[in-house]
Amino acid sequence: MEKFPRPPFERQSQPMPGTTERMKPLPDHGEKTYKGSGRLEGKKAIITGGDSGIGRAVAIAYAREGADVLIAYLNEHEDAKSTKALVEEAGRKGVLVAGDIQTSAHCKRIAETAVNELGGIDILVNNAAHQASFPDIADITDEEWELTFRVNIHAMFYLTRAAVPHMKPGSSIINTASINADVPNPILLAYATTKGAIQNFTAGLAQMLADKGIRANAVAPGPIWTPLIPSTLPEDSVVNFGKQVPMKRPGQPVELASTYVMLADPLSSYVSGATIAVTGGKPIL
Repeated sequence: MEKFPRPPFERQSQPMPGTTERMKPLPDHGEKTYKGSGRLEGKKAIITGGDSGIGRAVAIAYAREGADVLIAYLNEHEDAKSTKALVEEAGRKGVLVAGDIQTSAHCKRIAETAVNELGGIDILVNNAAHQASFPDIADITDEEWELTFRVNIHAMFYLTRAAVPHMKPGSSIINTASINADVPNPILLAYATTKGAIQNFTAGLAQMLADKGIRANAVAPGPIWTPLIPSTLPEDSVVNFGKQVPMKRPGQPVELASTYVMLADPLSSYVSGATIAVTGGKPIL
């Protein structure tokens, strides 16, 4: 039997940014399957967009690997509480910080809360993102273009800048890029452009922070089944979502968790400036 669902999926849509419980089928974040082995024992992690999707899968994995987790999210309170409960079920501390990462002040608050509530910052996962689809460039307003950049790339800079002074040698920064950085979907013009910027930011950051002993890497997911999909893509695209990659299905959030663990693991001490593709067989060259 196929372990993970494949298209066609039920026609569905949600208001942005979407919620987990309304998705059909429900995403798999590793709630029942991810087994930890102490790879991140005693670490303190910040995960933006940690309420659902990839962020939730990473939070579960990190907690089961021994890390305490701060979950930063916008306003999806029920999803965030569910993720926090899963972190605590693993015997680790979970902290929720709601708010808009578009502002430098809020990003500074996230970092300060991690220091005060968790006792430090060893891992920063810049994962939160905004996307919206538009078939024509004339449909993209100034406000939409600027919003996408503020959430996807400006916030990444603000939070990284706020976190680095609290990060010791051996710490790790992991940024969520996308296959769209290399193979841009034209209806996601603004989103894809920011993902290209994230790859460049990560490559430069890795070099800038090397003397501090802090590593910076990116993960480039392909089509992943998260609330972002039914809340931002046309229904016809949702029905066949993931069919375009060689595996003929979308990835589930749990299928990215091990990559984020590997990049945070101190044993990956010589991995910096890399982009790891998790794309269901679609090459990024």
